[in-house]
Amino acid sequence: MTRPYRLSRRGFIGALGGGALALAGCGRLGGETSGRTLTSALRLPAPFTVPLPVPPVARPVRPGHYELAQRAAKVEIIPGTRTEVWGFDGVFPGPTLDLRRGSQAVVRVRNELSVPTSTHLHGGVTPADSDGYPTDLVVAAGRGFRPVGGHSHGGMRIDPDLWKFHPGARDYVYPLDQRAATLWYHDHRMDFTGPQVWRGLAGFLLVRDDEDDALPLPKGDRDIPLMICDRAFDEDGAFRYPSRDPSLLVRAGVDDAYMEGVQGDVVLVNGAPWPELEVAAVRYRLRLLNASNARRYRLELRPGGRFVQVGSDAGLLAAPVEHDAVTIAPAERFDVVVDFSAYPVGTRVTLVNTLDGGTARNVMAFRVARKAADDSAIPARLSRPGRLHRSDAVTTRVFDFRKSGEWAGAWTINGRPFTPGTPLARPRLGTVELWRLASDFHHPVHVHLAHFQVLTRNGKAPAATDGGWKDTVDLRPYEVVEVLVRFEGYRGRYMMHCHNLEHEDMAMMADIDVV
Repeated sequence: MTRPYRLSRRGFIGALGGGALALAGCGRLGGETSGRTLTSALRLPAPFTVPLPVPPVARPVRPGHYELAQRAAKVEIIPGTRTEVWGFDGVFPGPTLDLRRGSQAVVRVRNELSVPTSTHLHGGVTPADSDGYPTDLVVAAGRGFRPVGGHSHGGMRIDPDLWKFHPGARDYVYPLDQRAATLWYHDHRMDFTGPQVWRGLAGFLLVRDDEDDALPLPKGDRDIPLMICDRAFDEDGAFRYPSRDPSLLVRAGVDDAYMEGVQGDVVLVNGAPWPELEVAAVRYRLRLLNASNARRYRLELRPGGRFVQVGSDAGLLAAPVEHDAVTIAPAERFDVVVDFSAYPVGTRVTLVNTLDGGTARNVMAFRVARKAADDSAIPARLSRPGRLHRSDAVTTRVFDFRKSGEWAGAWTINGRPFTPGTPLARPRLGTVELWRLASDFHHPVHVHLAHFQVLTRNGKAPAATDGGWKDTVDLRPYEVVEVLVRFEGYRGRYMMHCHNLEHEDMAMMADIDVV
């Protein structure tokens, strides 16, 4: 039986003070970066010379049923070279699942790769047996698999009964009893999420509903999902990554430098390097997803302009919020509207990342090509998502995210590396809890199943970009963030973890049993 972890009063006050210092110095790029950058070995294209691709939309094999095959394929990412991706249906990003609220979808995932996989619907209110637990694996037909040593990082033994193996394929059931939102699916295999997502195992899942449809926001080809991520490439065009085995990152040598997280020097949007999109001088709805392993972005428009945020991770905001810049951590989503009628026809509008001064500064460009009619609008009231209050919480829990020298250099929560089957919390279904999150570094904290609202940062009001219902929060160095977490949906074993994928692979996860 585990005892609840408590951050000491001195530690809590120290975290608050340290957070203030960290925030005061956030103008320095070094204070905002969250990983070490790999440099590509091949010649890179000039920015804005590749058109923006739009992922294909998945088609049902019969009503409510979809099939996705995880397989290797050679694709052209850097012009003139071929890169092997591990993609759903052999493409990166994978096909977009465009679905409606309440219309249950069954997604059969077939594994044709040489490695096991586990698919997680990020942001989904999903039954536990379809959540993509990291030891619940699909293994290609005819391939055996045995966990190496049966251990997680940090030397913690895994109960053999917690390993599950589905030969060839398995069905994931998504009831979709949740608000319209931009979700995404990705691999979640124990200890190997980082390298397997890096190779392409990710895609969008869009939930739509009548409330969202009724708003006069941009629709159709003016409603665009943008998966932003960074990668590095070898001379032959292959994806470059420090090691296929993340355990090597904690054993010695130069790779130890990548324990903070792996960043690339090429920014991809929907799988294309620094692409350009031709737009009309009208409003566009951009569904921004940071699908990077570790890189954070502060997105701005050049030569100026504003983002009007209409949605967060888990759906519409109550009212639109304007931002000059949007800081987006790994796994966060921001649903924004940009009005390109503010620019003369012929203008190139650049989306830049002001947290980087090198090749990762540019993200993509929009070329305003023509005038057009625009029947869209941004209403003053978007939704009535409800607001939680501190008094709604039935209990308070503290979770401390930090690196531990005691456990072979593992990243830990409450001083312990991930131990499958040993929950750090047992919240009751239908309740709200107050969680106090503290950190020593950049840790984007993600909670499976449950959605939450940010209450405070370092004892003060949350950031303007913290609004709405979320499933991932950008927890910064020596910061304390309070969130109100609502447990709705299903009972069973779920997880919380850092969504810096190298931290996740190095044991910064914990079971949460919803009872």
